[in-house]
Amino acid sequence: MNALLWVLQVLLALHTAAGAVWKFFNPVQTVPSLQLIPNGVWQGLGVFELFLGLALVLPALYRPAALLAPLAAICIAAVMLLYCALHLYSGDPNHGQLIYWLVVASVCAFVAYGRLALKPLQSKNA
Repeated sequence: MNALLWVLQVLLALHTAAGAVWKFFNPVQTVPSLQLIPNGVWQGLGVFELFLGLALVLPALYRPAALLAPLAAICIAAVMLLYCALHLYSGDPNHGQLIYWLVVASVCAFVAYGRLALKPLQSKNA
């Protein structure tokens, strides 16, 4: 289970970092339902997502930071759910993005549950 969680964390970190970099190079939102987000907030989300991507993998290098991974996963899931809410609010009939954001939020929820409830980072002797 620990290996699966690490694979998911690395994939989420890459996904999140790629999304953050994309936000920096595309300051104008191209997804119609997310055009409600002001440009400053959009850029701020990019910075926040870079930190979240780092927080997902930092526990691999520094074990005492183990709590960062599930917290980052919860934050990423919250951002994805925010995108879902904005999409539903906008009335956009195309739900492809909505499904994508829900899948990412579900993976984040699984990582957070695995790290908080199952606690595979802790040794059985500790």
